[in-house]
Amino acid sequence: MPDAPSAAPRKELSAPQKAMHKLGLVRDIDLALHLPLRYEDETRIVPLREARDGAVVQVEGVVTQQDITYRPRRQLLVTLDDGSDTCTLRFFSFYPAHQKTLAVGARVRVRGEVRGGFMGKTMMHPAFHAAGGDLPEALTPVYPTSAQLPQAYLRKAVVSGLKRADLSETLPQAVLTSLQETLRGLRAPLLSLRQALEYLHHPGPDVSLAALEDRSHPAWQRLKAEELLAQQLSQLTAKRERDALRAPALTTQAGGLHEQLLAVLPFALTAAQRRVGEEIARDLARQVPMHRLLQGDVGSGKTVVAALAAAIAMDSGWQCALMAPTEILAEQHFAKLIGWLEPLLAPLGKRVAWLTGSQKKKQRGEMLALIASGEAALVVGTHAVIQDQVQFQNLALAIIDEQHRFGVAQRLALRSKMGGAELGAGEPHLLMMSATPIPRTLAMSYYADLDVSTIDELPPGRTPIVTKVVSDSRRHEVIERIHAQVSEGRQVYWVCPLIEESEAIDLSNATETHAELSAALNGSHAPFRRDLSLSKAPEGPALPAQGRVPPPSAEGATERGEAAPAAQGGAPVLVGLLHSRMPVAEKKAVMGLFSGGQMGVLVSTTVIEVGVDVPNASLMVIEHAERFGLSQLHQLRGRVGRGAAASACVLMYTPNEGGRLGETARERLKAMAETNDGFEIARRDLEIRGPGEFLGARQSGAALLRFADLATDTHLLEWARTAAAEMLTRFPEAAERHVGRWLGTKAEYLKA
Repeated sequence: MPDAPSAAPRKELSAPQKAMHKLGLVRDIDLALHLPLRYEDETRIVPLREARDGAVVQVEGVVTQQDITYRPRRQLLVTLDDGSDTCTLRFFSFYPAHQKTLAVGARVRVRGEVRGGFMGKTMMHPAFHAAGGDLPEALTPVYPTSAQLPQAYLRKAVVSGLKRADLSETLPQAVLTSLQETLRGLRAPLLSLRQALEYLHHPGPDVSLAALEDRSHPAWQRLKAEELLAQQLSQLTAKRERDALRAPALTTQAGGLHEQLLAVLPFALTAAQRRVGEEIARDLARQVPMHRLLQGDVGSGKTVVAALAAAIAMDSGWQCALMAPTEILAEQHFAKLIGWLEPLLAPLGKRVAWLTGSQKKKQRGEMLALIASGEAALVVGTHAVIQDQVQFQNLALAIIDEQHRFGVAQRLALRSKMGGAELGAGEPHLLMMSATPIPRTLAMSYYADLDVSTIDELPPGRTPIVTKVVSDSRRHEVIERIHAQVSEGRQVYWVCPLIEESEAIDLSNATETHAELSAALNGSHAPFRRDLSLSKAPEGPALPAQGRVPPPSAEGATERGEAAPAAQGGAPVLVGLLHSRMPVAEKKAVMGLFSGGQMGVLVSTTVIEVGVDVPNASLMVIEHAERFGLSQLHQLRGRVGRGAAASACVLMYTPNEGGRLGETARERLKAMAETNDGFEIARRDLEIRGPGEFLGARQSGAALLRFADLATDTHLLEWARTAAAEMLTRFPEAAERHVGRWLGTKAEYLKA
């Protein structure tokens, strides 16, 4: 039987085409929306004698001399004469083609920065080409590009993409009129999208460069308005599509788990916790999937609100899943939730199950069986909860903690776990918890598809935290302060930064700090063993090897010959080390000793950032505080101040060689010293970093704003919110075209 004819070979893409695909420049509209980073003025030729020192100019002249010299290093020197003055062109990197174009007698156009000096005018590595041809009438755009994509190739591609792109009006007249009124308030005329794009790609030579650079020009205003409208439309579409889906209605039962949990809690809920709990309960009682973000400052009591929501789901006979980004955080929740809920579930024959990536196969198998049978009413864990082999009997509520660390794909996977289709349910309810409060403009834009609940008061009895910013040169004073705290029976965190690129260096810093503190707090002769995560006092037998530390107990500590709790005046101080490369069993053992009070000081990389709760810890020292982000610093600070003792956070920074701190680092530390309010911290963090970094994984796959700036374009965001609702209701086809133009396939991701 003859072979079937093979398909025609696909045409191989050239290197520039591959580079364009990598930049996302696939459709004509992508090219049209690929805007210049800056512009070069090649519209006029400036006589050399009029060129000011430091100015970037274009000159035209004749090459009168060309030399290659070798002192101080190999370089090509070319003398250019334009009739008014001469200039030396200097190239440290050059090819035979340079020498050919810049041969003596050649007439060339050269563009670069003019520098004056003792030897006359010079230009370093200017752009040049043979003279001749008309001067351009518009500024020359310089586009964001990559190594395989030359500017000349990209400019041609953009010009042809702009010509071919369908830029017909997608905004109905009513929406255009409202935009015109908004722009009138900004004293900006309304341009069409084509006018705006053609202007931004090729502005005339008389344009105000300042208006182009600060994006206040009417062309920029039109573009930003369109972009914000596309984002609002996609968010609102996702919200409306979800509202058409079905979810199980979950209600509280008289005398059920919800009531029982409220009765056994050892504290009263704050007014804010009660209000937010009622908002969630109302959502769960509807047959529409809840999509709610629960936010509150560090320590505002989000875990108990999540437990109450879980109780409602289990009251109704359904399963609930709680996912946290790290095992330590999952364990933290697990300990609290199991303490609250397991005694209430046991009489009902139900259990709490625990799933993480590091579980032994046998234990994992047991947990999977409990989940599949429905005996496990509550499932707590890490990303392991959404793996393929996990089958729920009837999942109705998923609670995701620290939701910005979960990518969109993971949230979609969790949704696919919905069991109980035979019970007529289609989607689980979703409650996302964020310990990083979200500024209003972000909530209005990137989180517009969510309902937001805010816990805006802290539980009573929390002590205010005093924040001090000190230079590393005062390290000895900080160690003395630690000594004083530990001798009073208090506990201390010492956090070292961990940056992935330099993990080994940072790990050695943490290990050295651990050794230094062990020695300083236990007399200067404390031994230091790099292979152990627990440092102990000089006396007594060696500690168990890593990974085999028994679970903590006060008696056990003494039996094992470890350092006793620091509180026993004069007793040796146990200093622990916690970092991301340690085996999980060992991390748990170290955290257990610290939580149980046997360990006085915990030296840690940033694995303790969220959810660790040790009320006796009253001092937090953050080393190299200048390396941390603002919300990360605030999260870390929230680990102290959880008990009745006065608490402090010391931000220790290391200035650069000039004895100064960078501008951004200074702003961050200043904000930390000035306020404890997480919402104010979040607002300043957004100002410093912009939304891209602030949002983290929330945006993986979804479109970040490229042109609009939430700090300055609030008026356009307000307009887009109103216009999106009107367009979806009255002009659904125009809305779909608009979203397709701006977001293409990315709009799908917002459905998570």
